[in-house]
Amino acid sequence: MRRRTALVRGGSVVLTLALPQLVRGASIVSVRVWPAPEYSRVTIESDSALTAQQSFVGNPPRLAVDIEGLELNPTLKELVAKVQSDDPNIAGIRVGQFSPGVVRLVVDLKKQIRPQVFTLKPVGAYQHRLVFDLYPEQAIDPLDALISERFQQTTPASALPDSGPAASHSDPLGELMARQSLKEPRHPVTATAPGIPAPPDATPWPAPHAAVPHWKLPDRSDDPRAPSAGGGATDRLIIIALDPGHGGEDPGAIGPGGTREKDVVLRLAHMLRERIDATAVKDNTMRAYLTRDADFFVPLDVRVQKARRVQADLFVSLHADAFFTPDPQGASVFALSQGGASSSAARWMAAKENKADLIGGLNVKAKDATVQRALLDMSTTAQINDSLKLGNRLLGEIKRVGKLHKGAVEQASFAVLKAPDIPSVLVEAAFISNPTEEAKLNSDDFLNKLADALMRGIEGYFAKNPPLSRVRVSS
Repeated sequence: MRRRTALVRGGSVVLTLALPQLVRGASIVSVRVWPAPEYSRVTIESDSALTAQQSFVGNPPRLAVDIEGLELNPTLKELVAKVQSDDPNIAGIRVGQFSPGVVRLVVDLKKQIRPQVFTLKPVGAYQHRLVFDLYPEQAIDPLDALISERFQQTTPASALPDSGPAASHSDPLGELMARQSLKEPRHPVTATAPGIPAPPDATPWPAPHAAVPHWKLPDRSDDPRAPSAGGGATDRLIIIALDPGHGGEDPGAIGPGGTREKDVVLRLAHMLRERIDATAVKDNTMRAYLTRDADFFVPLDVRVQKARRVQADLFVSLHADAFFTPDPQGASVFALSQGGASSSAARWMAAKENKADLIGGLNVKAKDATVQRALLDMSTTAQINDSLKLGNRLLGEIKRVGKLHKGAVEQASFAVLKAPDIPSVLVEAAFISNPTEEAKLNSDDFLNKLADALMRGIEGYFAKNPPLSRVRVSS
């Protein structure tokens, strides 16, 4: 009896000594690298929470992260090979066993960055995640990105009007208009609503109530939102913000055949962008701006901010619907609701889409996160009314190429539709959870027809609702 007790006691001692080793033996589920010009993300997914200590060295720029409770293993070593040569921010990654139970990860960088290292609790299909977000020290301005993307390689700098040495930096939209040979110079535009900061190190917005020049736009003197001075017509750059849903860590809905929503809607956005960039409404030139043009995660409020910073005339968020069963089918269009949802299905859909930040992985401890999200409660009745007009135009064209799930625009509290001054809709192209519609979403023929329909809807909207001067809400 004593011997058995001794064995039990011995076993308890061995178990106690083994506990630290069990903690160090956290299992790595997956490692991922998401490159993008705006920021690059490194994700380490594990079956238990990890603790990390970081240090940044500026010359040459590199980030060292000591991950506790971990032993070096083959999965971690895969990070080295996952870095792409064209990653805008990461030159390479090195990993090694720094000390017992501590793995050191060194990220060699191509430029000065502002690192954010944070953890995410299990959500959806993900277990614990340790995330490194690497933001360039010089933040990308979406207007500059739009200029570079569309015109840098097609228009020689010598062909641009000479507006002074600082012109291209003081007013990116003005340079964009100059490249389009507009008849009147562009001046600074009224800023965004108070309490919404510009991204760090970006060109600051003008102060609220800044003077806005009179543009000779189609006369809409009967519109209460129109400028007090009416006039004839001149060239007007129309910017359409296209928002491919999800991205990066957030795959969106996944069809029975494995099709990921984030991939389908990005293809659709590229097709629609081609059509927009090749289109003019009367004398007005159109350009598309994508909130993401590759596979990376963009928080919901940042999508809205991007559209506002390029002073978009419309915001179209692209998605592919999903449900618990494979039966539902057809496209839907949603607008914002200031009150209750138009149906229980619309309410459920908004709740699902609004969880994108949880899946994609938002650093809720970022110092400006609360302030940035303040803009999501400023929507106006005029914005919603225009959104419904746009939505009805789009529905009328979509039904010519496919089935509709609902024949009217539905409304609910979608976070991504809450720009207070941009007509905004969310298009669910089809039910990716329906095998037949999943196959259609994988068809270039169907996506091209859908892009054509969306283009016709946008043109039809502007035919009845000419764009107004870009006077932004400031109070």
